[in-house]
Order: sequence, then structure tokens, then C-alpha cells
Amino acid sequence: MTMQEIKKIAKAKGLIFHNAGKTTIIRSIQRAEGLNDCFATSRAKECEENCFWKKECFAYIQEG
Repeated sequence: MTMQEIKKIAKAKGLIFHNAGKTTIIRSIQRAEGLNDCFATSRAKECEENCFWKKECFAYIQEG
């Protein structure tokens, strides 16, 4: 997912970012959705089944 797409999702939830990184924005979206803000953290393997970011998260972890 591109940063532009992520920022579009954030904006739809009322979150505006200018110089934030991908993980910061996604974690903020997770908090706004009432989910654990675990994107690309050691808690990611305990993520919720319905997390929209799961596939992106695991790919991000493997890259890092």
C-alpha cells in the first residue's frame, strides 16, 4: 500500500499527517479504529483476526 493510500485512509478518519512515517500513521489509524496499535511491533503476532493491516504488517516485518 502506498503512503498516499494510507494517508487517504487516515484523512477519512479525521487524522492528518505531514511528516509522519508509515508505521506512525498506521498505528494512529489502528487506535482510531479501536484496535491495538501493534503494526510492525513485537505484539503483531497477537493481532486481531479482523485487522485490516495484518497482511501489510507481516510483509513490513519481513522486510525489516
